[in-house]
Amino acid sequence: MGKMNIPFSPPDISGEEIANVVKVLESGWITTGPQTKEFEKELSEYCGTNKTICLNSATACMEMCLRMLGIGAGDEVITSAYTYTASASVIDHVNAKIVLVDNQKDSYHLSYDELERAITPRTKAIIVVDVAGVMCDYDRIFEIIEDKRKLFQANNKMQEQWDRVVVIADAAHSLGARYKGKMCGSVADFTSFSFHAVKNLTTGEGGALTWKSLGRSIDETIYGTINTLSLHGQTKDALAKTQAGAWEYDIITPAYKCNMTDVQAAMGRTQLKRYENILKRRREIVKAYDKGMPKGVTTLQHVTANSDSSSHLYLTRVGGIEEAKRNEIIFKMAQEGVSTNVHYKPLPLFTAYKNLGFKIADFPMAFAQYQNEITLPLYSRLTNEEVEYIACCLCKVLEGKN
Repeated sequence: MGKMNIPFSPPDISGEEIANVVKVLESGWITTGPQTKEFEKELSEYCGTNKTICLNSATACMEMCLRMLGIGAGDEVITSAYTYTASASVIDHVNAKIVLVDNQKDSYHLSYDELERAITPRTKAIIVVDVAGVMCDYDRIFEIIEDKRKLFQANNKMQEQWDRVVVIADAAHSLGARYKGKMCGSVADFTSFSFHAVKNLTTGEGGALTWKSLGRSIDETIYGTINTLSLHGQTKDALAKTQAGAWEYDIITPAYKCNMTDVQAAMGRTQLKRYENILKRRREIVKAYDKGMPKGVTTLQHVTANSDSSSHLYLTRVGGIEEAKRNEIIFKMAQEGVSTNVHYKPLPLFTAYKNLGFKIADFPMAFAQYQNEITLPLYSRLTNEEVEYIACCLCKVLEGKN
């Protein structure tokens, strides 16, 4: 087998996406409008929820959710140390205290025992992370939340709707995953999806927030509040202002700007139509990888008794090595033409989080998980021959034959 050059995660864009984007560009309406609203409805239908709002990133979705809940200074929000910065930075953005918890041993998910210990009367929400598209143990999470309900102190009427800690899923990776038969989006209180360029479903940049219904009135309040927060605090969006004589509007808070455009939504709607085939192919690739992994390499299980993942990332751990050797393997794989990655460098290893007082010594399970992790390419246009080549390269590198 000759040398190949295999990127890490290029997008799967067909001619249909391109044609639909062109239609929007030619329509004269390219910002938030009818395409975005239809995309929201279709995502709700897909997830089994009543309402969804599309914004310009999953990060914005999580931040606007925290702001809608009235979380701020004096409050605490818990998240995992083993995640991308967005899961934690949004907590800092609203001036709440970031509370990080370590991993479960030999797991990419947070420790449920540590989560339980971390909840205080100041805790208003937790942001749990579905790493690689494998959903967390939500039954255990809600059991913990219910056990700690007596500690909860609501700060406003919105928080009183739950009267407990709110569960927000950072589901950047897990659109299309299922937990005990329930579609991701309908499990956590709120679920934030990413449509970034490397995600299973992409709009280039973009995200969506969906939630379990609390009734039509509350759902409309949640949607309306986030919609206003995402458009400068303006009481009418651009589409509403186009109605005859309807230019007048108010600014009710000096808010933010993070709406999705119709150009993005047109791309997303087409991707969603194709999504089951995209997922099918990704799951085939995971199975092919599983058959070809060399001895001494452990992999994340994408199908378990409780869940079926979205097969977003193929995470591997090489037994008996530390960071330096792992990085050497990554370099040698690149020499073979295979781009790999690491998911994730724990947050306490970064300057920003060190400056907030976090120390990696307090998160030994997260560090252990990270130091020998290598993520292999996984995308729907990857061929069987390329999967075989990647597995063979990993075998060759680990055996020192390169």
